[in-house]
Amino acid sequence: MNSQNSRLLAICLSFFVILAFLLVPSKKEKRNTVIIGFAGDVMLGRLVNEKLKETNPAYPWGNMLPLLRKNDLNIINLENAITAHEKRIPKIFNFKTDLQNVQTLLEGNIQVVSLANNHTLDFGYEGLYETLEALKKAKIQYVGAGKDIQEAQKAAIIYKNDISIGIIGFTDNEAEWIATDKKPGTNYIKVGAIDNVKESINQVRNKVDLLIATVHWGPNMRERPTKEFIEFAHAIINAGVDIIHGHSAHIFQGIEIYNNKLILYDTGDFVDDYMVDTKLRNDLSFLYQVEVTKDGIKKLELIPTRIDNMQVNKATGADAAWALERIQKLSAEFGTTISDQGTWRDKVRSW
Repeated sequence: MNSQNSRLLAICLSFFVILAFLLVPSKKEKRNTVIIGFAGDVMLGRLVNEKLKETNPAYPWGNMLPLLRKNDLNIINLENAITAHEKRIPKIFNFKTDLQNVQTLLEGNIQVVSLANNHTLDFGYEGLYETLEALKKAKIQYVGAGKDIQEAQKAAIIYKNDISIGIIGFTDNEAEWIATDKKPGTNYIKVGAIDNVKESINQVRNKVDLLIATVHWGPNMRERPTKEFIEFAHAIINAGVDIIHGHSAHIFQGIEIYNNKLILYDTGDFVDDYMVDTKLRNDLSFLYQVEVTKDGIKKLELIPTRIDNMQVNKATGADAAWALERIQKLSAEFGTTISDQGTWRDKVRSW
C-alpha cells in the first residue's frame, strides 16, 4: 500500500471513530427529571427495633430496597424517636428506635424525614435532641421539628439533576408540642389556618423549582378526607406548594390532581408492627413514585406494598389487586384516573 492510500485509510478510520463517538450516548448525560419516592409512616420502634437486633439494618425494606435505592429522592414520615433516652412522656403509645438504627434509613436511601408528627417527642426533649443529632450525623435532612420554631419551619432543600426541591413539614397532632422561639417542638398547625402555612412557604418558595409539603394530619383509620381537609389542601396548593404528601390515618386515601398539582391525601403505613384491621387493611399501601421536571409533575406510579413480620415488600396477587382497586375508586371521587397498571400521567405535558 502506497503512502497516499495509507493516508486516505487513516482519514477514513478517523472519520468513523468520530462518527461512532457522536452516535453513542454519553453515560454522563444529565437527566432533566427527578424520581421522588413518597412513603407513609415508618415506625422502627417496638418489635421492629427487636427484629433489627437479630437481622440487619436493611431488613425492614424487604424487596422494596432496589426501588428505594434507584429513586433520586425518598421522603417518609418517621414515626418514632431515635434515642437511648428511657423516660417516656405520659401517653398511650411511645415509639423509639436504637441510635444505631439510623443506618436503616441510610440503607433505604431515605434522604428526608418528616418529624412533624405525634411521636417525635415521645421521649421528651432529650429524645428529640438525640433524634436531631443522629439524623445530622447521618446527613439525613429533617423537617417539621427542631430546637425552636425557626428550625421546625425550616425547609430541607435537595438538588438533583439541576432541579431544586424544597420540603417543609407540618402536623395538626399534639398542639402542646408546638415549637416556639424558646422551646423545641414541632411545626404545629391547625387545619384551616393557612396563614401559618404561608409563613413557612414564603421562606422557601422563591428558592426552589418544586415545593413539597409533608403533612401529618387527621385521625387514625379515616377512609376519606373531610371537606375541611380538602379545602385546606387546596389552600396549601394555592399558596405555592406543588405536592402534598399526607400521612397519619394509617390507611391510604385518594389522590387528587388540583390545578396541575398533586395531593396525596394520605399515604398510609410503610413499615411498622401494628395490628392489622382486616377490613381497612392498614398493612397495605404503596410506594408513590413521582416523576418531576422543573415544569411540574409528569408521572405518578404506584407500587403496591404489604407489611408483614416487621418488613415491607411488594404486594402481590389479591392484596395488590385490592389495593389498586381501592385507590382507583377513592381517587376517582376526585376526578383522578389511575390506570390498571397503577399510573397517572400528565396528558397535557406528557413527553
